[in-house]
Amino acid sequence: MHYPEVIVPQMAINPVIHENIIPVSTNNINHINFMISFFSKKHFLIDHLEGFIDIHNHILPGIDDGAKTVDESIELIKGFGEFGVTDFICTPHIMENYYPNNPTTINSSLSLLKNGLKMNNLDHVHIDVAAEHMIDSGFEKLLEDHKFMPLSKSYLLIEMSYLQASINFDIAVTKITNTGLFPIFAHPERYAYFHNHIGKYKSIKKKGLFFQINMLSLSDYYGKEVNQAANWLLKNKLIDFMASDVHKISQLNSLKKISINEKTLMLIKPIIEKTIYNFK
Repeated sequence: MHYPEVIVPQMAINPVIHENIIPVSTNNINHINFMISFFSKKHFLIDHLEGFIDIHNHILPGIDDGAKTVDESIELIKGFGEFGVTDFICTPHIMENYYPNNPTTINSSLSLLKNGLKMNNLDHVHIDVAAEHMIDSGFEKLLEDHKFMPLSKSYLLIEMSYLQASINFDIAVTKITNTGLFPIFAHPERYAYFHNHIGKYKSIKKKGLFFQINMLSLSDYYGKEVNQAANWLLKNKLIDFMASDVHKISQLNSLKKISINEKTLMLIKPIIEKTIYNFK
């Protein structure tokens, strides 16, 4: 179809100047461009982890769904060493019916790993142990029997199922604090049943829990919704500590590729420092 030529009146293309419009100066434009460039600049996460201590991981061999052998553990430790992380608090699962670990099984696995470190001339690597405790039907008994494994003697790393919240969560948290321990809630960003109930995070926080974010949640590794939840928690200053939660070498390789912008870096730097200060 042929459209007729449109004749634009000359007055319509003449510039119209309004008194209340402030012209944008070259300096203002340069400042805006600088700010855009500043906050969009990308950083590799691992470039900011030298000297970090990883307080949540599954690198102990043959004890849960993490490393299966000492060789796998050593491979993970060497991988962390490539970007300056040589301090670890290993946190295997304690989970009724799945991974019924206890101080004896955990320390036995630690001994195997320490022997492996010596054989591989990795004496500079420092390994300690704790556990990631599932809040399940057996947790309260475990607490009463003092078979829990705290982080640095004062903190207890806890988690819930990804399918549904633990019905005894509030009671368990109260008993943890009554024991004189500070509960650390592992990877709160990963619980999908909180994603549409953001206010739940703040109500949990008010119970006195510390929040620990997973490094991989700073990317889409677990999915976009988890990444969005992580960013929301960071922006609202609800995160206290950071850790890898690495189980296998493929996760470590994904971690090495994570890039973050300047704004996110500014949010996580104090968290990195707080983690080091409290646990190293």
